[in-house]
Amino acid sequence: MKISAWCKPMIAVFGVLSFVVVAHAADRLMLTGSSTIAPLALEIGKRFEQQNPGVQVDVQSGGSSRGVADARSGLADIGEVSRALNPDEHDLVAHTIAMDGVGLILHSNNPVKSLSDDQIRAIYIGRITNWKEVGGKDARITVVNKAEGRSTLELFLQHFKLKNSQIKAQAVIGENQQGIKTVAGNPGAIGYVSIGSAEFEEKQGTPIKLLPMNGVAATVENVRAGRFPLSRPLNLVTKGVPPALAKRFIDFARSRRVNDLIEAQFFVPVER
Repeated sequence: MKISAWCKPMIAVFGVLSFVVVAHAADRLMLTGSSTIAPLALEIGKRFEQQNPGVQVDVQSGGSSRGVADARSGLADIGEVSRALNPDEHDLVAHTIAMDGVGLILHSNNPVKSLSDDQIRAIYIGRITNWKEVGGKDARITVVNKAEGRSTLELFLQHFKLKNSQIKAQAVIGENQQGIKTVAGNPGAIGYVSIGSAEFEEKQGTPIKLLPMNGVAATVENVRAGRFPLSRPLNLVTKGVPPALAKRFIDFARSRRVNDLIEAQFFVPVER
């Protein structure tokens, strides 16, 4: 490569490495945010890299709040946000790639087959503390709640018209897998996680079960049909119009070329 005369003083000061870093940065995408979206974004990123040699896609989790903050500040090219944007987030643009549902899970040995919204609300605020009060065994209920910044928490609070300060939790968890592991290890626990993740774990033999809500089974198919009451969009978000590489990735993530990856994660592709 021929280097023009005006570049030589810069190389003397900064070294060739600075040019290498800039070249790589131009072909690198950083995604951060929702732990629900991150595994899917990782698989989409791998396929995007295969079809775009030289491009690197880095994916990190940390919760939807991180996705919003990092997209706003520029720490991430794209934020992962597993909910609809709030009114005060109008500076961001949401690009929906799939739909997901959030369902209540119990240990598979728990004989309780369903709970009303009022019973769920009473359990989470500590008015009901024993499973026998809702037709179960004489056993203390372990309430598992999501950590601040998790979109599942926001959706749960919104649906049940609660404030997080009202919830009396014995365990606070972050990612879906942590919630599933907590309930699977405690026969008296109740929690809420992504339906796609829970349905997959059930099929793998993990000792959990999803509860219906308002008489509707918590299944991916019911989310697909729009019947399940607690559902949400899975969004990639950008601050304004995305730059060229980010736009190419988003268009790819919203195309039929990744429907198989979306369905493999037990999510529902959006209409293309």
